Amino acid sequence: MARALHVEGLHVGYGRRTVIENLSLPDIAGGGVTALVGPNAAGKTTLLRALAGLNPARGSVRLDDIELTALSIAGHARHVTYMPQALPQRVALTVFEATLSALMSAREDILPAAEARAKALATLERLGIADLAMRGLDELSGGQRQLASLAQSIVREPAVLLLDEPTSALDIHHQIRVMQFVEELARERGIIVIIVLHDIAQAARFARRIVVLQNGRIAADGAPEVAVTPPMLAQVYKVEARVERCSRGMLQIMVDRPLES
Repeated sequence: MARALHVEGLHVGYGRRTVIENLSLPDIAGGGVTALVGPNAAGKTTLLRALAGLNPARGSVRLDDIELTALSIAGHARHVTYMPQALPQRVALTVFEATLSALMSAREDILPAAEARAKALATLERLGIADLAMRGLDELSGGQRQLASLAQSIVREPAVLLLDEPTSALDIHHQIRVMQFVEELARERGIIVIIVLHDIAQAARFARRIVVLQNGRIAADGAPEVAVTPPMLAQVYKVEARVERCSRGMLQIMVDRPLES
């Protein structure tokens, strides 16, 4: 049975500034990708960091019957893995070492060394970056670092995987490869994947569910064809746009003009 994430009455802010107020979501089920979309400053990253336990929050975030907000950072990290958009700099490890370290730090048991190495390498191979295994993280381009960071997140096999703009620095080939991999991972292992994206067409193609945020509130929520509509795009993004299916049945968003704010 797929696991589920429950979010009820969530309040998140910075100091006296409230970003998200009394936000509740229908259960987010495992086995598929849920995309968070919305304009700049809508609260997407703030919500993702709150779900990761990195932003102080009031309310309830439960993984099945586990109240995540009651756990320590270490306890929270045993269930939830978060990949930020801004990656740490000057890390003196190779891609393989970082992936292996991420795997070992996420486990409570001791994995045999040969099995751990094989698992780390298999993750790099599936992402198509095995050729970077012995390269230092500080030698990589922005896109390569993003792929290496994704490998570290995925190899942990968390119950909940939170990704903040994982394709922002990637070329088209790697964008599609990563999104396909993440969707397959969710489906094969029943993982709850929540991903922040700016590309609505990409979200509509790979996500089972899209949650649209506007000013810290939910503007739309549902399957891509339910959440992504011309009225939503006009209200939230202030554009006149058409939403149509291509010859392969995929949703296409065509923006005709900006609307007056």
